[in-house]
Amino acid sequence: MDTQPDDLVKHVIDAGFPLKAASLIHLFIGGSQLHGAKVTGYDDLDIYGCYIEPPERILGVMPLDHYVWSSGSATEKNTADDVDVTTYSLHRWGELIRKGNPAILHCLFAANALSSSDTWERFVGSRREQLISKRAAMQYLGFAASQRMRLTGERGMGRHGQRPDLIEKYGFDVKFAMHYVRLLGECRELLREHKVTLPRPEKELLINIRTGKYSQDQVFELGDDLTRECEQLLVSSDLPETVNSELLSQQISDAYQYHWKNMAMLHG
Repeated sequence: MDTQPDDLVKHVIDAGFPLKAASLIHLFIGGSQLHGAKVTGYDDLDIYGCYIEPPERILGVMPLDHYVWSSGSATEKNTADDVDVTTYSLHRWGELIRKGNPAILHCLFAANALSSSDTWERFVGSRREQLISKRAAMQYLGFAASQRMRLTGERGMGRHGQRPDLIEKYGFDVKFAMHYVRLLGECRELLREHKVTLPRPEKELLINIRTGKYSQDQVFELGDDLTRECEQLLVSSDLPETVNSELLSQQISDAYQYHWKNMAMLHG
């Protein structure tokens, strides 16, 4: 599915998003396409983003912390024709960025992102380095460990389980393996350079893992080396332990007020 950034708003609105399109301040294509490890004919379209709800939805009795939708089945894996939409209010996004969630962190560094206004870049995107922390690196290490445990069977397989077609073809779930190495690569870059490059510089390696050119043992060896490196970098990192909550709160408050003011001026 070849989707251009300009199509993202339409996809979200068509998915039943209950607010006006102007509330969407940041949208981007996520998943394997974001990482540069998409395999034609296999991956669905993942759309992620943030919105600013109108005053009555955050100050009143009908809050909208997030909106999630999928065209796929609740019991079966998505096909290449399916679309998943995952969006968060900027308030909720701020709570998750404090926790260092890797998927939420992607919002800061996604390429080809689409914004309905300058709200995102003015109050969030221009302050990227202030929004990363050692807690995020630790979350990356935890997420990577979970992927490894899924490969070894030490952990459950998630909502839809393993991919039997991949296991039959390659002997193990190569997509879990790809994400295991990808998460560790992102963690290392975050600790070294205080950023995450998307798509990933090592995308050729990720595609090779995903297409069975590495054995599971080789993947584990790569992962073990990256984990040790990340743990050493974490000890010496000059990143703060956590995001400055007071600064983040002020940024988000400013963003809401700025966006509401602009929307009021736009609509008279």
